[in-house]
Amino acid sequence: MWGKLGYGALLTAEALTNLSISDYIAHPRYRPLHVAMCSELMQLALAEDVQPLGFNGYDPDAFISGDDAAIDATLRAMDEFNRGNAKSHSGIWRDIAVRKRKTEVPQQIGPAVARGQARGMAMPLTAKLIELIEDVEEGRREQCEDTADVLLEMVVGIEAKL
Repeated sequence: MWGKLGYGALLTAEALTNLSISDYIAHPRYRPLHVAMCSELMQLALAEDVQPLGFNGYDPDAFISGDDAAIDATLRAMDEFNRGNAKSHSGIWRDIAVRKRKTEVPQQIGPAVARGQARGMAMPLTAKLIELIEDVEEGRREQCEDTADVLLEMVVGIEAKL
């Protein structure tokens, strides 16, 4: 479940854009966001005393360790897995772009934010991701790269404070 949470956060952020899963994961511009978002969630998993498991190329340990080579390897593996898949976009993306319906993102990711905050972890990226998805669902923001860039700008701001 925890490994899927990290992977799912990447797919949720992909749904903010019109990029395919592979193009989003492989986009060098979004690498800092991938790292920060997955690290935020995998640190929560560790705080919950859980060792998250990987799948479909996603290696949670890469984001836990912060090892750049391991992160690059897992992003490449995720890209390769998804590039060969007939499903080019996430189900969340399809809910918004095709089905024109609300997603289950608040119910899927919201509990992680609450658990993190209860532990004193701010969870800013994950909380903002949920807010942005809801904004897109409600028509307050467009489903485009500019919307994902809001998260990317937060990462730059967070890194500047470190």
